[in-house]
Amino acid sequence: MRLAQEADLDLVEVAPNSKPPVVKIMDYGKFKYEAAQKEKEARRNQANTILKEVRFRLKIEAHDYTTKLKRAEGFLKTGDKVKAMILFRGREQSRPEQGVRLLRKFAEDVAEFGTVESNPTIDGRNMVMVVAPLKSKSEAKQEQNAVRDAQRAANKQAAREAKSETDAPAEAAAE
Repeated sequence: MRLAQEADLDLVEVAPNSKPPVVKIMDYGKFKYEAAQKEKEARRNQANTILKEVRFRLKIEAHDYTTKLKRAEGFLKTGDKVKAMILFRGREQSRPEQGVRLLRKFAEDVAEFGTVESNPTIDGRNMVMVVAPLKSKSEAKQEQNAVRDAQRAANKQAAREAKSETDAPAEAAAE
């Protein structure tokens, strides 16, 4: 305590449960600030997986199917789960095997980005299947940040090169 007072610092108990208790001589305000910054950073990097929904009809056209497929792939790339839902109307309800076939085709098409978490099940007039992403939300977010940072660095480099090319002829003309 005397050493802490001489240094105008605080005596902070780091590990109170150990025998003997561990203490450090440091600035307590700075210690609290750094702990709060670490906690804030951890919260920012934490990501919640969201359940996104893609709805089909049983008689979906090929182009519409590819559009929905690309949308689902985008969701899976960003680390979100996808709930694929087929809406049955009228007589379509008597043909659930066609719905299962369509959902299985969908699962095969998105296999590169996700895996089937729950197999097709009938829920009233709908048939539902959930596809989970291969990458977790935080991994996908880190990957996106890395790509964005690399893109920014490339843009800055290109801007510097373009500026140096435009400055070179002006300098030559001035000489």
